[in-house]
Amino acid sequence: MSNLEQIEAAIASLPSSEFDKLRAWFFDLDYERWDQQLEQDISDGKLDAFAQEAIAEFEAGYCREL
Repeated sequence: MSNLEQIEAAIASLPSSEFDKLRAWFFDLDYERWDQQLEQDISDGKLDAFAQEAIAEFEAGYCREL
């Protein structure tokens, strides 16, 4: 049995209260990693083209108040 299969089996056997805590922890970890990746992508300039496109559309008047 692989590590992943062992983890899956352990998770499947958790009582509801512990599963809820694990789910909350996992979501927090996932969001934290996503934030870190986003920050890295910004630092690496990977989002510059999107920013330039948004600025160009704004300056061309393709925006409206919400």
